[in-house]
Amino acid sequence: MAGAAGERAVEAHGLVRRFGPVTALAGLTFGVGAGELYGLVGPDGAGKTTAIRALAGLIDLDAGAARILGLDPARDGRVRERLGLMPQQYSLYRDLTVGENLRFFGRLSVLPRAVFRERSERLLAITRLAPFVDRRADQLSGGMYKKLALACALLHQPEVLLLDEPTNGVDPVSRRELWELLHEFVAAGMAVVLSTPYMDEAERCHRVGLAHRGRLLLEGPPAALLADFERAGHPAPTFEALFVAAIEGAAP
Repeated sequence: MAGAAGERAVEAHGLVRRFGPVTALAGLTFGVGAGELYGLVGPDGAGKTTAIRALAGLIDLDAGAARILGLDPARDGRVRERLGLMPQQYSLYRDLTVGENLRFFGRLSVLPRAVFRERSERLLAITRLAPFVDRRADQLSGGMYKKLALACALLHQPEVLLLDEPTNGVDPVSRRELWELLHEFVAAGMAVVLSTPYMDEAERCHRVGLAHRGRLLLEGPPAALLADFERAGHPAPTFEALFVAAIEGAAP
């Protein structure tokens, strides 16, 4: 269940970020409550990765403000203890085994040995990676690699989780399992922001924001967006058709 009104675990207020002549974020604004799964959906170049990095405090903004649980992620070190991040690529040490990666991230979070053992065993069980604990990360399939990256991001039990295209390059079975895991954590109260280029994943979220050129064209619960689209005269609406129509409507 989504958080109650006013309870925002994640806040993006008018985010602006430029890279030379390119404006990656052009006033992006949205909020996410505790216990809510928010999908930032859009094609390559929409500003999704830049938004995730801004929320994680990894880049400076030219304007606007990002907040995680009311804290500035770029300047307040307390955010690290409450935030989990799963980048799109290179989040693991590929020459370390599954178990070694987990131990490394456990030490980064300064977890007591007993706490680490309990959490890592549970995460290995729910991700079905326990039989592969001695396998190197570079020998894992795409889906197994993503599940290990998710496990490492969850070791310190964050209140907010940021995921940048977590299902990219993942087989259908692992993709389904990743979504099942996310819904389990969200049901326990975690706030999750997930970016994806896959329109079919929009319906798996509580709310979605359709991003284009660094701003949101549409935002709301998936079923409500599709219902509005249908009432506008589009029979058998799909998110692909909705997104194309939104882009065409936003064209100068």
